[in-house]
Amino acid sequence: MSSNKKKKLTPTQQKYQDFAKQREPKRSVFLNCCKAFLVGGLICTFGQFLQWMFMTYFEFDEVTASNPTVAVLIMISALLTGLGVYDHIAQFAGGGTIIPVTGFANTVASAAMEHRSEGYVLGVGGNMFKIAGPVITYGVFSAFVIGLIKITLEWLGGM
Repeated sequence: MSSNKKKKLTPTQQKYQDFAKQREPKRSVFLNCCKAFLVGGLICTFGQFLQWMFMTYFEFDEVTASNPTVAVLIMISALLTGLGVYDHIAQFAGGGTIIPVTGFANTVASAAMEHRSEGYVLGVGGNMFKIAGPVITYGVFSAFVIGLIKITLEWLGGM
């Protein structure tokens, strides 16, 4: 829609825009925020429960329990995406399902499912990493920059 603001619309296009705006359902911002907060909070609370379970029953410490916790959340999210359940949760909660790691897993699994007809290597693998690649690249680059800053500060502090 932002590109439409830059160019002048024809009368027919403007008429359609007005028609579409009248028919668009009104959304309650407050209610959507509450649903996003509730569902995002439930996902994070479930993650905390998993971490507690790994620490209590499998004798992990707080740092090492985070890795299997994230792995379980990713597996559950991918499974729910494959079963078509995660889409309904996301439609209800909106942004509440995007923020936790489960939203990223849902995005990657959805891309894989959508392109499986193109083959496993170019379809599934290629399209999964179109989504995951920028996130992984940004994460690695950010870690590199933070590492350089830390080393520089330590070096300056030792002088």
